[in-house]
Amino acid sequence: MKFRRALVASLCTVSLLATSACVTDPNTGQKKVSRTAIGAGAGALGGLLIGGLIGGGTGRIIGAGIGGIAGAAVGYTMDKQIKELKEKTAGSGVDVKSVDDGQAILVNLPSGVTFDTDSTVIKPGFRDTLDKVADSLNRYPNSLIDVYGHTDSTGSDAYNQTLSENRARVVADYLSSKGVSSARIRSTGFGKTQPVASNDTPEGRAANRRVEIKIVPVTQDEVSRAKGQ
Repeated sequence: MKFRRALVASLCTVSLLATSACVTDPNTGQKKVSRTAIGAGAGALGGLLIGGLIGGGTGRIIGAGIGGIAGAAVGYTMDKQIKELKEKTAGSGVDVKSVDDGQAILVNLPSGVTFDTDSTVIKPGFRDTLDKVADSLNRYPNSLIDVYGHTDSTGSDAYNQTLSENRARVVADYLSSKGVSSARIRSTGFGKTQPVASNDTPEGRAANRRVEIKIVPVTQDEVSRAKGQ
């Protein structure tokens, strides 16, 4: 942790990066290295991240018609969206955080508040919260969206895989029905293969049953590269 703080401080003081390396996180008020600066220093990190999306990123960028975020603004835009999502979903059980070293946003929808047991029908009481997530995705259109379904280890592999795929698809379809471009969205299920807690306890199994919405902002440079390929 001390090393990371030192790295951020060092990058913030390098003259070549002084105008774009550091941004203020509106969630914490702290300075941090922007995605643009990290990409400039490490080499095409954005391209690597986009390539890790479901089905890759180049074709999706073109198909979605994304204009992209100006490089200097991408970090601030992400932090602002995270802050707003946290405020809008407060008290709902939804968890919002940055992932991939601050390069993407993950919205965790716990299964217990999203679906009934063994169901793929979104609970009526949760739709208002999901509407707010969709509204955020519409207001920040320069991103690609992956929807991931996960289960606990109870039941057969085949059943869990199908359930996870169907729940991810249902959430993706719901977002599309609320105006989020379907060209931006892909969905997949991972069954029980990616637990975040132990399946040996009820609490752990509950944490593992979830749908995740991953939001990956796209920069103008990434759009230009995609169009040039």
